[in-house]
This record gives sequence, structure tokens and C-alpha cells, in this order.
Amino acid sequence: MNILKRAKGFWLSIVLSFVIFAVIQMLISGGSLNAFYQNTIMFIGINIILAVSLHLIIGITGQFSIGHAGFLAVGAYASAVVTMKLEQPFVLSLLIGGIAAALMGLLIGIPSLRLKGDYLAIATLGFGEIVRITLLNIDYVGGAAGMQVSHMTTWPWVFASVLITIVVIRNFTTSTHGRACISVREDETAADSMGINTTYYKVIAFAIGAFFAGIAGGLYAHNFYIIQPVNFGFLKSFDILIFVVLGGLGSLSGSVLAAILLTIVTTFLQDYPETRMIIYSLVLIIMMIYRPQGLMGTKEFTTFFKRKGGHKHDNKQTTA
Repeated sequence: MNILKRAKGFWLSIVLSFVIFAVIQMLISGGSLNAFYQNTIMFIGINIILAVSLHLIIGITGQFSIGHAGFLAVGAYASAVVTMKLEQPFVLSLLIGGIAAALMGLLIGIPSLRLKGDYLAIATLGFGEIVRITLLNIDYVGGAAGMQVSHMTTWPWVFASVLITIVVIRNFTTSTHGRACISVREDETAADSMGINTTYYKVIAFAIGAFFAGIAGGLYAHNFYIIQPVNFGFLKSFDILIFVVLGGLGSLSGSVLAAILLTIVTTFLQDYPETRMIIYSLVLIIMMIYRPQGLMGTKEFTTFFKRKGGHKHDNKQTTA
């Protein structure tokens, strides 16, 4: 019975997603959304991918990483090189951007994920800065001036990437491997004593998160016409981190919701840079005071439907 409920919830989510896709696509095709709103929608989708990919690393596996902008940069530049320098198809550039970021995640993850807590955070922060400074000094990709990129990112590409990211990470989280990652988050020593290869699962989660961050990088590069190393500084990593923390550590739905809300707030207040940062900071402070667990805590949207069904079942048993 529980399997049927989960399947029903899954297909309901898929149908709702395609309804949202169709409505937005009709608005774009009909000219109801101007370039500003279209760009906002693209940016929301890219931020959702970044938030969900970091959610796997921090929220599920419990590894405090603040170098996610480094993977975003690797994916963006690798994807841009494939399309602009090698003149290959856009879909291939996205895959190569994701693979390049995943390989970088493995390269960094294998030695650094033996670290814990603050030491891991410092190592990942250092990685992000190394990537940025390296890109500053590579003339092949434009150096500090940046690299011009053709606009190829469209709403269907963004929607498909968001949907695949959410489905893959959700299925991974609910699988045996995902439960192993959660055990690492809850108590790494206990998980290790039970025979779980904690380093292996931390590296796998790191690589998967980096892969989807690379996909987001490819979409980002082909949406803004030009990419520069300054766009991928440590402040970008903190922006992505805020999505996960504000949404609720351990909640995929929370990461998606926070990415949507904060992107909208940031976009519509960009004409008031001083006021925007004050409001942005106040919202975060109030949120941390009155709801430190985040918007969703560890819950998902489907939890509310299950709870409602569960109460009905309990009432039937009581009546009997």
C-alpha cells in the first residue's frame, strides 16, 4: 500500500511539473514574458540545480562544503570551450561540463573528504579559489576579461535539467546508497563500525553533486553571453549554501523552495543594491531566530500528503 502511495505521489509530481512547463512555454512562445522575466526563470532553474546538488553533499551526507562555485566554474568553462572552441552540440557540452566537474570532484574529494567539519570547509573553499585564480591566468578562455559564449540555454533545456537532477538525487537518496549517506551524516563513527565505507560514500555524493553543478555551469555559461572568473568567487558558494540552509538541511523540497524565493527576491531588488543586501540579511537573521531548522526542516512536500492519509487510516482503526 505504501508503494502505491509513493508511486501515486511520484506521478502526481511529474504531471504537475509538465503542467508548469507547458504553461511557461506557452507564455514564452506567446510573448507574454519579456526578456527580463525569461532570464529570471532560467536563473531560478539554474539555482534549483545548484541547491539540489549541494543538498546531497551537505543535507544528506553531512559534508560541509563551501566550494560549490568551483564546480560551477569548471562546468561553465568546459561547456563553453566545447561549443565555442570545438564547435560541438550544446547537449554534448552540458555532458562534458558535468563530467569535467565530477572528475574534479573526485580529484578533490578523495584526499580532502578524509577531513571533517571546519577542516573540510577550508579545503573546499581553497579548491574554489584555486579554480577561480587558475581561470584568471588562462588566456585560452579569456583570462580576467572572460569568454564570450553564444546564447543556447532555453526553457526546455533548463526544465529538463532541473527535472533530471531532482529525480536522480531523490532516487539516490531513497536507495540503499542514500541511506548509507544519511548514516554517515547522523554518526560517521557508528556507520564506520557497522561496516559502511564512509569515505567511499562521501566521495560518491561529492562526485554526483559536482556533476550536476557542472550541468548548471553549462546552462549558466550559455545564458549570460559572457563568463568571467569573478562570477565564481567564494561569495557565489555562500549563496548556494544559503539555499540549502534556509530551505532546511536534509530537505530536497526546502532547497528547491529556498532557491525559488531567494532568486526572486535577489532579482527584483537588484536595482537597489544597498537596500537589497539589508533586506536579504534581515530575512536570513529573522529566519534563523524563529525557525533555525529552515523552511521545511527535514520534511518534504509529500510528507504532508502521507500524514493526511495516515490520520484517516488511524481513524478507521479507532472506529473499528
